Amino acid sequence: MNPLLLFVFVLAIYLGVYLINKVPSQLHTPLMSGSNAISGITIVGAMIAAGHADGGPIVTVLGTLAVVAATINVVGGYLVTERMLGMFKTGKGN
Repeated sequence: MNPLLLFVFVLAIYLGVYLINKVPSQLHTPLMSGSNAISGITIVGAMIAAGHADGGPIVTVLGTLAVVAATINVVGGYLVTERMLGMFKTGKGN
């Protein structure tokens, strides 16, 4: 594995954990809505990986698993966000 890619991966993990711990609870829902939209890009990348013919069957299987996982992440995130935003609505019928 390329050491630069490993460095970027470890740096992304560190920054992700650091940023998540610094987010106040009041900003959680708006930030999750935005990150769910960005996660849609993950689905596009996973579809490209799944359709990459030169990688062999392992790339296709991993790409397909990535599509499934990213789709579950995006759909679940939108459902949770919608439910959380529904808690702030007032009136009958909710």
